[in-house]
Amino acid sequence: MTPLVSILIPAHNAGAWIAETIDSCLAQTWPRIEVVVVDDGSTDSTLNIARSYESKGVRVFSQENMGASSARNRAWDESRGEWLQFLDADDLLEREKVAAQMALAEALGGDFAYCSRWTRFSGSIAGADHTPQPLCTDSDPLDWLIIKLRDDAMMHPAAWLLSRSLAEAAGRWDGALTLDDDGEFFSRVVIASRGVRFCSRALSYYRSNTPGSLSSRRTRAAWLSAFRSLTLTSERLQSLRPGQAARSAAANAFQRLAYAAYPDEPRLARRCEERAVALGGTDVRPGGGRIFRAVAAVAGWRVARRLQAARARASATDKGSHPVR
Repeated sequence: MTPLVSILIPAHNAGAWIAETIDSCLAQTWPRIEVVVVDDGSTDSTLNIARSYESKGVRVFSQENMGASSARNRAWDESRGEWLQFLDADDLLEREKVAAQMALAEALGGDFAYCSRWTRFSGSIAGADHTPQPLCTDSDPLDWLIIKLRDDAMMHPAAWLLSRSLAEAAGRWDGALTLDDDGEFFSRVVIASRGVRFCSRALSYYRSNTPGSLSSRRTRAAWLSAFRSLTLTSERLQSLRPGQAARSAAANAFQRLAYAAYPDEPRLARRCEERAVALGGTDVRPGGGRIFRAVAAVAGWRVARRLQAARARASATDKGSHPVR
């Protein structure tokens, strides 16, 4: 019998996008699909829109607001498929995405983690950025982790297709994490697998610049989540492959997090720098434009980051005080 693929959608206040997301699921050419939506305490039209698809076989559940990881775990529990496709409520799947990956999976088996091409878009997929992503390649699990940390590379949730058995071997989503919860989960999946296998015929779409998205939030809790996620992934990498390559990759990642967290969380930034030094140091430098680089060269990157943050706040205030025409 053709395997059933469960598409699992956590949704919170996604009323502006969820219909398009569900439509992309129902348009899949793979013959056996179930779509499971878990509304995570939305206060907008998300739940009503999702329920309007129940007549088309979409299964919809609701819960109090407990976070995206909790909603993903709930959808996982409610699903019945032998294969799992995680999909955020504002992202999209190309029509052949599941079918292309399943063709590869049926040839190679459920012990591999299957990834696809993916692209960022904002508004319409017509303007999507198709720049090749560094993790979109066949890879040994540990080499994949080194590239992820060393080069600050990512793979968004919708790019993956996993067997239920592999997902269960990796373990559930960590409900204590918010920012980079997906990075931590799929790192465990890759470690539990025989390797990553890339399907160039499959394509998923990652919506960027979404107002209020978890990935754009920079609260203290979000920064602490990113630090914990990186710490867990780094420790797993060190235990599986001790050596200079693993230490250097982790040092790069901690130093980048230090730059990103400052000046919002100076203590956390300092902890990240200390981790980077303890791992052997790094030559990673903070990103920025010409003015940023000039200030950093004279006064140091912390001063440059504070000025950069002050300019961003001033710009946001100015835009908010004038009507857009």
